[in-house]
Amino acid sequence: MKSELKAKFLQHLISKKRNGGFTLIELLVVIIIIGILAAIALPSFLNQANKAKQSEAKTYVGSMNRGQQAYYLEKNNVFADQANFGGLGLGIATNTANYTYSVLGGGVGVSFVSNLAAQVGGLTSPLKAYAGGVSATTQAGTSEATTLATLCEGDKAGLNTGYTGATGVAYVAGGLPTCPANTTVIK
Repeated sequence: MKSELKAKFLQHLISKKRNGGFTLIELLVVIIIIGILAAIALPSFLNQANKAKQSEAKTYVGSMNRGQQAYYLEKNNVFADQANFGGLGLGIATNTANYTYSVLGGGVGVSFVSNLAAQVGGLTSPLKAYAGGVSATTQAGTSEATTLATLCEGDKAGLNTGYTGATGVAYVAGGLPTCPANTTVIK
């Protein structure tokens, strides 16, 4: 009986050894599937990283717009210019790793201002530029003074010869600020 048990044990070990590994074809199929999944996911992942960087500029230019509106109300109908950028009280650095922030216009006697986020690297950047604008106007029906703001996003990234944040927002007397060429209103 002991020899019979030994024989069955040996047969069991031999059969286990034959079924124990993967073939080269199985490994290649798994590697190909992983490669296809990576090829599909990688562009989407890279795009998300750029969107996260662009959200910085959207947030900052929107904050600059709101800061300009508050500055206008507090400083007797004057918008902050580039020299008074810190007077907006936003705590925003004029240069970050991805964008350079600036104010175009503003100052005494000016009824509009542009807030710009130009991507670092200009036409070599994979990021979009942003422009914001604030104008002072009087409501026709109530004769009340008010400020109007808009936020614009470049249609293409700088790398794709898109808007670079070099030109400001256009103004029509008494109207909403108008986005520069190659940009779209987002807010």
